[in-house]
Amino acid sequence: MTLVGRRDPALDVCADGPLVVLTGAGLSTDSGIPDYRGPGAPARMPMTYQEFVSGPAAQQRYWARSHLGWSRMRRAEPNAGHTAVAALGADLVITQNVDGLHEACGTPALVALHGRIADVICLACRRTSPRASLQQRLEDANPGWAARHADVAVRPDGDVDLDETADFVVPPCADCGGPLKPDVVFFGENVPKPRVERCFAAVEALAGRGGTLLVAGSSLTVMSGLRFVRRAAQRGVPVVIVNRGTTRGDELASYKVEVGTGAWLPALAAARGASPS
Repeated sequence: MTLVGRRDPALDVCADGPLVVLTGAGLSTDSGIPDYRGPGAPARMPMTYQEFVSGPAAQQRYWARSHLGWSRMRRAEPNAGHTAVAALGADLVITQNVDGLHEACGTPALVALHGRIADVICLACRRTSPRASLQQRLEDANPGWAARHADVAVRPDGDVDLDETADFVVPPCADCGGPLKPDVVFFGENVPKPRVERCFAAVEALAGRGGTLLVAGSSLTVMSGLRFVRRAAQRGVPVVIVNRGTTRGDELASYKVEVGTGAWLPALAAARGASPS
């Protein structure tokens, strides 16, 4: 691992050749969405899949918090880092984020590894629907809820820090009456296999082509993203990590850049001759 200063050889490594980009929550902090593990981030434990499916009480607690958090998250806009990533011409962009900001700026060749918080799925009939439709139903069923809890802190996965949820009303699936879940991968739930296979294939295809795996704004704490760094290292593919603070992949990195993504990624886009729009 090499720590770089004003002269940035990591930029040179990524400036030419094939590129796969893996992004995390640190990319969205400039859009006003807090991250999980960046400097100063409070310790927190998101609801697990097993807890969510345990029954109505857990689902009520989740949706009460998410109702408030998503009403704020959906107003977030892509920042300079997102638009730079969209312009890089990467073979594939893999995001661990569920905020939909890569999609909002038209990022091509994108895999949303953990899904999108703007989609909802019924656990009974498996029908998917837009989160905006459910948001309106939640507002209608809980008038004044948002106003009464306007001062609670937002969390990075689209919910808030709130314990008083016992009187929150959760509408069921409009088609079958089953329980609704955001169409995202919870802790304790597996990423769909086709997504993982596509990502592995893109990382492996970098080998022998002068390609690089770029990690932007991720601590790589969970195996969901770290496995791609490990696969790149196994195949002899250079790994560049741009992240404030340590990551679980630091020992595998060819270069580690301890800066935010908001300025570094546009510099990379310029180095690759791209023009973020």
